[in-house]
Amino acid sequence: MTPKNSNPRCKARTKSGKLCQAAATAGGLCFFHANPNKASELGRIGGRSKRPSASETADPLPKLETATAVRDAVAQLIVDVYAGKLHPRVAAGLAPLLNLQMRAIETTDLERRLTKLETLLAETEAEEDLDRKEDSAPLSGLADRLAFYLKRNERAATLGLQKDEAAPVDSPEAT
Repeated sequence: MTPKNSNPRCKARTKSGKLCQAAATAGGLCFFHANPNKASELGRIGGRSKRPSASETADPLPKLETATAVRDAVAQLIVDVYAGKLHPRVAAGLAPLLNLQMRAIETTDLERRLTKLETLLAETEAEEDLDRKEDSAPLSGLADRLAFYLKRNERAATLGLQKDEAAPVDSPEAT
């Protein structure tokens, strides 16, 4: 009984230049060196099975424009993962993006609220300034008249004149 192949190893060399360590077939080569196209075909099939597929069974995400929408999306992701509709790695990849979206929404909301408060404060201050001017206008006119009469009386007293004989002083109404 003489064996067909005395050396049970493949006679071909690998890409690195070493001898192939696979078991040889009747021709002296391993299955893949005997059929080089078969290796690439099997590699493609294996690659297709491991390729991440689009989750057709999972519900699409809604528009994430409000904090409530982001919260609802997170809840839906949890339900889809638990039901097996969505792979946990996909959900884990979406979690930081949803967190980022939530922070952006909160920041935008705070900026909008701050702008609204600043506008309201400016309007209130403008109204208070207007009220102060309206309230002080009659008093300032009265104060001007009082100062006019005091000045007139002081001049009259320094000159030793009566009130009716006082020297004319510029009237506040003239100014």
